Amino acid sequence: MTSAEPAITPELVASHGLKPDEYERVLKLIGREPSFTELGIFSAMWNEHCSYKSSKKWLKTLPITGKRVIQGPGENAGVVDIGDGDAVVFKMESHNHPSFIEPYQGAATGVGGILRDVFTMGARPIAALNALRFGSPDHPRTRHLVSGVVAGVGGYGNSFGVPTVGGLVGFHPRYDGNILVNAMAVGLAKADAIFYAKATGVGLPVVYLGSKTGRDGIHGATMASAEFDEASEEKRPTVQVGDPFAEKLLLEACLELMASGSVVAIQDMGAAGLTCSAVEMGAKGDLGIRLDLENVPVREEGMTAYEMMLSESQERMLMVLHPEKEDVARAIFVKWGLDFAVVGHTTDDLRFKVYLNGELKADLPIKELGDEAPEYDRPWTETPKQQQVAAANVEAPVGTRDALISLMGSAELSSRRWVWEQYDHYILGETVQKPGGDAAVVRVEGGPKGLAFTADVTPRYCEADPFEGGKQAVAEAWRNLTAVGAEPIAVTDNLNFGNPERPEIMGQLVGCIKGIGEACRALDFPVVSGNVSLYNETQGRAILPTPTIGAVGLLKDFAKSATLAFKREDEAIILIGDGKGWLGRSCWLWLVAGREEGAPPPVDLAAEKRNGDFVRSMITAGVASAVHDVSDGGLLVAVAEMALAGRIGAKLYRAPEGVARHGWWFGEDQARYVVTVPEANASTVIDAAGEAGITAQRIGATGGDRLIPGDEAPILLDELRESHEGWFPRFMAGPAIDAEAAE
Repeated sequence: MTSAEPAITPELVASHGLKPDEYERVLKLIGREPSFTELGIFSAMWNEHCSYKSSKKWLKTLPITGKRVIQGPGENAGVVDIGDGDAVVFKMESHNHPSFIEPYQGAATGVGGILRDVFTMGARPIAALNALRFGSPDHPRTRHLVSGVVAGVGGYGNSFGVPTVGGLVGFHPRYDGNILVNAMAVGLAKADAIFYAKATGVGLPVVYLGSKTGRDGIHGATMASAEFDEASEEKRPTVQVGDPFAEKLLLEACLELMASGSVVAIQDMGAAGLTCSAVEMGAKGDLGIRLDLENVPVREEGMTAYEMMLSESQERMLMVLHPEKEDVARAIFVKWGLDFAVVGHTTDDLRFKVYLNGELKADLPIKELGDEAPEYDRPWTETPKQQQVAAANVEAPVGTRDALISLMGSAELSSRRWVWEQYDHYILGETVQKPGGDAAVVRVEGGPKGLAFTADVTPRYCEADPFEGGKQAVAEAWRNLTAVGAEPIAVTDNLNFGNPERPEIMGQLVGCIKGIGEACRALDFPVVSGNVSLYNETQGRAILPTPTIGAVGLLKDFAKSATLAFKREDEAIILIGDGKGWLGRSCWLWLVAGREEGAPPPVDLAAEKRNGDFVRSMITAGVASAVHDVSDGGLLVAVAEMALAGRIGAKLYRAPEGVARHGWWFGEDQARYVVTVPEANASTVIDAAGEAGITAQRIGATGGDRLIPGDEAPILLDELRESHEGWFPRFMAGPAIDAEAAE
């Protein structure tokens, strides 16, 4: 070991995110003081972002197996069988902290990283989604962050050549100091040609692939596991810089390399870069790894072992290669203009040894680097139960007409067209349903099969009742897929929370995971991949608990998928599911009445399954002409969205006796869908629902140029459209951003 490296002091240890007891664990494990490079390696491997040390205990309770599951959590991405020898490969990950510090590159490299997770498995990416959460629209940084993040997502995805087909955008003051950027990627592969990170064989070459290593992203994973404070802007150097064109070349080179039979194991260099990829490949295969860093392609002079091991430069892979295929593999990467370098080899000593110009910089037990990472059973307190908010006890401050116009033109429920029109959602030519509906639909290699994708969560529910909120996030994703006619087959998750060392925050995490697990088991909807992002706080103020659920569904025939748009006039409008007028934590209560309070609507999973299966059977049989699930904003918002999409109005019946008007129109009771059917089929559908034990009632008919809610004032669709479509463009075209405030 060299003596030129910094002395290991308590301050240096703390700056690497290791607590005193964790450092004692390091000393006990290796029997000596670590070198500076070794300290960096432990910091990278044992931070929250890479080790899941606060969440691992609870993640183990999630259902991860199923009849279609080929690979669950533990690899770069989940893999699910979709028949005919095909598999869908997908995962969601966060790039929250980097995107707050540098929104364009933070979001762009989030997209790039998740795409690599998918094609590392041998899959060609076919779709991308995102879930974005920003602070209050009134906050001086919000517009700057929205602009940069949306440009980053579009800039990388559009340039790489993958359609961005769906997602969500939300605003709330609790994200003022810590936005969320969750990126999801989906790919297609042959079920018998999946590639894994487990290395096998001693003395095999370890090969570096892709772009050169620089100093960008050093301590990126550690920064992602820390709260923000006044000095957050100083962390800009930890934000990686992406090159989507280099990634496109890397994709093509890797897929060609895989087809050549050269690959033993392959791993994306994501969080913690060369360190994490090398350790994971060796440890999974019960092998040691030796790296010779002088062979690593670099773009900056004088890089140290510490810098090379912790760099998170983008568009890089690490591979264990069949030695007899080295010339074939090298020729492929030379052809694509990418770096190919043998930087080490596998060993049989279970050690992770790092050399630079023949000098030993690190010598650590490779299995223990991952297996012996701290695993905490952190104390947690259950979130106190909230009281139900009875609609009869809440006075409506405005009438139904004004409330609907206000909701449809609010930051929370307005059209996201301004966002998704900046994304290319038709590239590759397989997109059937673009953003703006319940779920996106993409053909599988021209059809007839299709895949449906969605991402959803309601953070205000999760804060009020984490268990019900976790259930609802899964149920909402399940409904979104069902509403287009897809069979929901599996989920990925991105669990975004505050500081788990605070028992009330840990209680939110535990409650949400319990709710997610219960819903996934009840709906036969296994979790096959995911990510946990903790310490999403700024100066002690946590974000809303936000367990984003990304979900995938399968269509036997994409041509039979449903949309939410009204298709014809004089069709019957039917509500599937029971409504009690639940206003607790509803958008109406928050945005119209100005109250964020109450218990969220309970989720009856048996009703979700029963009602969803019935609606899906209607779509498959060609009975339903339009379908939309009822969620944020309640029944009237759902009908308004269908009317605007189809440019056809509706006349609705009055609220039922005994149900307050504002509860009926804006309550957010779960397990509900609005469907339209030809007038002649209405009675048949309602009777069939009754025989299946499902509540179904006719609530009106389509037609005209306005929305008429019972005996209340009508609303012209043109007026509603102006409100709904106008908010986002007006917000983004507001007064010039104050540079100092934005920074």
